Formats: sequence, C-alpha cells, structure tokens
Amino acid sequence: MEQTFFMIKPDGVRRGLIGSIISRLETKGFRLVALKMLTISPEMAREHYAEHQGKSFFNELTDFITSGPVVAMVWEGPAVIKAVRTMMGATDPAEADPGTIRGDMAVSLSENVVHGSDSPIAAAREIGLFFRDL
Repeated sequence: MEQTFFMIKPDGVRRGLIGSIISRLETKGFRLVALKMLTISPEMAREHYAEHQGKSFFNELTDFITSGPVVAMVWEGPAVIKAVRTMMGATDPAEADPGTIRGDMAVSLSENVVHGSDSPIAAAREIGLFFRDL
C-alpha cells in the first residue's frame, strides 16, 4: 500500500482548516497512519526544502513554514500520492480548480495551506524526516 506525506501549513492551522482538510482525505477513503502537530525548526525547514536551496524564494519558504505550528501526517491508500496531489490543486491558488483544497481554501502562492509529497522518493524522504520512528 502506497504512503504519502501531507502537511497542513501554518496558514491552514491558523485559519482553523485542520478538520475540514482531514475530512476530505478521509472521505476519499485514505487511511491516516500518523499525525502530529509541531512547530518546525529552522534546521528542519532547511532540510525539508533542501531541493529549493539557492533559489530566490528559499528564505521566504523557510520563514513561512517555521512561523507557526503545522500538522504533519502520513496517509495510506492505492495511488495516494497522485490522488492527494490532485486533491490539493495547483500550487498557485489562482490557478487551482474549484473543489481542490487550494482552489477552495488557499489565499496566495506563498500561503497555499498544504504540502504533499510529489513522488514516492519524496514521500519516503519526508516521512523519514517528520516521522523518524515509522
């Protein structure tokens, strides 16, 4: 069974969207394997976004993701990575379709409510980073 890492970012937590976002994934039929709320350290943020290091928006990414608590999760199900990415919608909420999480809930490109793994390799890396005990 495929697993993916999924996170509700600080803007989603601040806005009280945790329950409605989790409900979407549960309604789809995926199984929640692990969940924790935490505030990401600057070191963990740099490791999480390592592929963006050196890009002009790297500091903005790490500053935002460390600005408040996040809800980190592991979800499981058939083709869960692709399905969750589809449910999330485009990274830019202005381009995200209505009915997607970002299309319905996100405000801006920099505050787009959620993060989800984009591949099995990324899922394994992110699950290992946030859930070292799994």
